[in-house]
Amino acid sequence: MRISTITNWAYGVTVLLTGLAGAAFLMSARAAEHERAAVEQHLAFDVLAEDLAVGTEKLTDEARLFAVRGAARHLDAYNHEALEVQTRDRAMQQVRRMGAAPPELAALAEADRNLGELSRIEQTGLTSAQGGDGKSAQALLFGPEHERAQAMVLSGLDHFRALTAARTRTEMRQAQLDSDRASLVAKVMLTLTALLFRRVSVPLTRMTGIIMRLARQDYAVEVPNAPRRDEIGDMTQAIQVFRENGLERDRLEAERQADQQAKDSILQMMHRLQACETLDELADVVACFAPQTFPDLAGRLYVLDAGRNALSLTRSWLQPAHSAESFPPTACWGLRRGRPHVSHGKQEDVSCPHIGDPHVESLCVPLTAQGDTIGLLYFEERPEVAEPRPTARVYLELMSDNVALALANLRLRQRLASLAQRDALTGLLNRRCLDEALNRHASQAGEPLACIMIDIDHFKRFNDEFGHDAGDAVMQHVAQIILQGADAVAAVARAEQLRTQIKEAPLAHHGRMLGHITVSLGLAVSPNDGPPGTLLRRADAALLQAKLLGRDRTTAASSSTAAADRRFAG
Repeated sequence: MRISTITNWAYGVTVLLTGLAGAAFLMSARAAEHERAAVEQHLAFDVLAEDLAVGTEKLTDEARLFAVRGAARHLDAYNHEALEVQTRDRAMQQVRRMGAAPPELAALAEADRNLGELSRIEQTGLTSAQGGDGKSAQALLFGPEHERAQAMVLSGLDHFRALTAARTRTEMRQAQLDSDRASLVAKVMLTLTALLFRRVSVPLTRMTGIIMRLARQDYAVEVPNAPRRDEIGDMTQAIQVFRENGLERDRLEAERQADQQAKDSILQMMHRLQACETLDELADVVACFAPQTFPDLAGRLYVLDAGRNALSLTRSWLQPAHSAESFPPTACWGLRRGRPHVSHGKQEDVSCPHIGDPHVESLCVPLTAQGDTIGLLYFEERPEVAEPRPTARVYLELMSDNVALALANLRLRQRLASLAQRDALTGLLNRRCLDEALNRHASQAGEPLACIMIDIDHFKRFNDEFGHDAGDAVMQHVAQIILQGADAVAAVARAEQLRTQIKEAPLAHHGRMLGHITVSLGLAVSPNDGPPGTLLRRADAALLQAKLLGRDRTTAASSSTAAADRRFAG
């Protein structure tokens, strides 16, 4: 029976109060919808700003790599990423149509202008690099003008995000205030209706408690599903809509916070990866930020060895238990396929052989840079997490891309450093390292230092008779030697030991005996016979004297070791 039939004289009052209550609930629902729309708009703006920031850094990385290496693939990657940025520029036009505030549009326009300036600098650098002027390109792309332009772009995007976040908070507070006011009006209307009709007093009292809990944003409250075909049923449906909107708003906010946390964590990790000097530092950074970004996933970082025969465990986090510590590349479907591979506990796909338990749910993400596979990121679900949060696949792949690029850059820097310090033929430290060692010793006043200069006797004979390959083999037996802490007599004894060992060691090349190899040695000592700065020149003069005396002998530059020189002459 409808409320209007209980008493004729109360019909108008009942309809009025019920209508006002329903209108209040509808207003509350619309306020919640507005709040949800504000959150979704903020998420869209935030994703756009983050994509622009990441895209800008990728453009910078590819431009710098092309300037340093000159590889065409970096220029292609730069042009591809530039097209992506142009796509995002069209998305920026969409932002203007989505109702962004004037200050936000101004901040976005400023970021757009700065992005154009940054692009101009990078295009100039790329043009110089393509023209063969790598030094000018590097000076421009690594210079303060580029750093300032990039910082202005990122600062403008951060300012845009801050403005949208502030506006969203204001709109959410206003929507919540409107919702609270509407809820209060509805409560008053329902209370008056309960006073008029005992039939509806009990459900209205229950609804009042529900409304109060909803007003405190306690959306866990259950709304009774009473199949009434009257005004109370209408209000129950309105309350249910309001509760569902509140739950959806909380869910969206939780997702936004988790999404922002993942982005911030990956961005911090990217900055630290770029500053790593060793593999241990890089592995520590990954092990630090991976559990912050994906707290529901345990994982491991594997690096492929130099022979490309096995992947070795470098770091792990949150105690993964199912993947082997070392295994060949063929034991992982992700490495075989060159793309992320999911091993499902429900047997929806084949499981990687390196995973001990085929029923565990795991993900293998290959680390690939410049088309070369250099490692693997492994993730598995933690059994102690009852309800793991859904993990965005794009963030896992974004982390793997940055780790792979940092690992490749680290290996390249180490290889370049080795080439700058060692001779490619003999593997020995070069003249630059020798000069640095002498400079370091010059600051240690009073400590003796001896230098032996070695010359292979009749070296041209080996090249002429056996070929230059044989000459290279002979050169690998001799080098310049610094004896730190040795006096003149000890240095001469050591030089004679070297001369005797080289002379008596048989040497063959491609099955042919090269005969005896003799060397002439010139020796100089500091500081008694002169400063360290003239050590090499004095040793070279002593070597010339040994060759003039007939070769296959040791000659010291110091007159105090003349007796020792005669005693050890060949």
